[in-house]
Amino acid sequence: MNKQLLLASLVAAAALTACGKKEEPPPAVVAPPAAPAAPAPAPAEPPASPGASTTPSPGSQSALDAANSATEAAKKQAETPPKQ
Repeated sequence: MNKQLLLASLVAAAALTACGKKEEPPPAVVAPPAAPAAPAPAPAEPPASPGASTTPSPGSQSALDAANSATEAAKKQAETPPKQ
C-alpha cells in the first residue's frame, strides 16, 4: 500500500508540475527602424507690413465682384417662393 501511495503521489506531482510549467514566449518581432522624418516645410512668407496697401489688385477685384453678384443672385432666388 505504501508503494501505491508513493507512486500515486509521484504521478500527481509530475502532472501538477507539467501543468504549471511556463512556456517561453515567442521571440519578439523587431520592427525595422522608422524612416527619418521629412524636413519641415519652409515657413510661410511673413504678413505684409501694416503700411502696405490692403486693396485688391484689379484682376482680383473683378473676380470678387463676380462672386458677390453670384451670391446675391442665389440669395434672391432662394428667397422667392416657387411658382405653381
